[in-house]
Amino acid sequence: MTQTLRLGMLTPSSNTVLEPLTAAMLADLPGVTAHAARLRVVAINLGEGSRAQFDPAPVLAAAELLADARVHSICWNGTSGSWLGLDQDRALCAAITAATGLPAITATLALLRALSALGATRLGLVTPYLAEVQTAIAGRMAAEGIACVAERHLEDPGNYSFCEHDEATIAAMVRAVAAAGPQAIAIHCTNFRGGRIAPALEAELGIPVLDSVAVALWGAIGVAGGDAAPLARHGRVFALPW
Repeated sequence: MTQTLRLGMLTPSSNTVLEPLTAAMLADLPGVTAHAARLRVVAINLGEGSRAQFDPAPVLAAAELLADARVHSICWNGTSGSWLGLDQDRALCAAITAATGLPAITATLALLRALSALGATRLGLVTPYLAEVQTAIAGRMAAEGIACVAERHLEDPGNYSFCEHDEATIAAMVRAVAAAGPQAIAIHCTNFRGGRIAPALEAELGIPVLDSVAVALWGAIGVAGGDAAPLARHGRVFALPW
């Protein structure tokens, strides 16, 4: 039976990867569509200016506009909670639900749920971020019981520039962290070109490769009560139960 779902995506303003990739994946799922509202995000670091980009007030305002489209769930399709703190993401989701009545998820909270479904506590982490951001992510994951056993990052302050790194670069980073024997590898950035190569890397390495765009889409479908399994060719995450 064809699902009819509208997924609300809160999208970083300088992101050019997640919308076309999400649409391409959803071509395999007739009746399910993604609808975006943009929020200004132009730089990723641990400074106050960068942190201010993730103030909840504009996020909630954008979520309320998405609710006008009668979406079935709302996803913060960014990874900021992984360095600012998972409790921030949890509070954001609760606030979105309180304001709109809709279930909410974030790319990072969806990643944690996927890791739990896989029984994975040893993670390989691949990002374009600065070392300070990467270290913060590893610390936040450790607090959730996830050990980052290997990592690669690109020292890119982004956010637009993250999309300029090619798939070959990202694939090499994934292969490098795979050598440490993680139970899963996260390509953790929604403006990074990991989504199209993740399935082939999973087959090559025998390790789940969890791209943030795919994981966020899986989460948005899951909290909306939908079935993501028809998208399994786009990555192992879509075969996981919600």
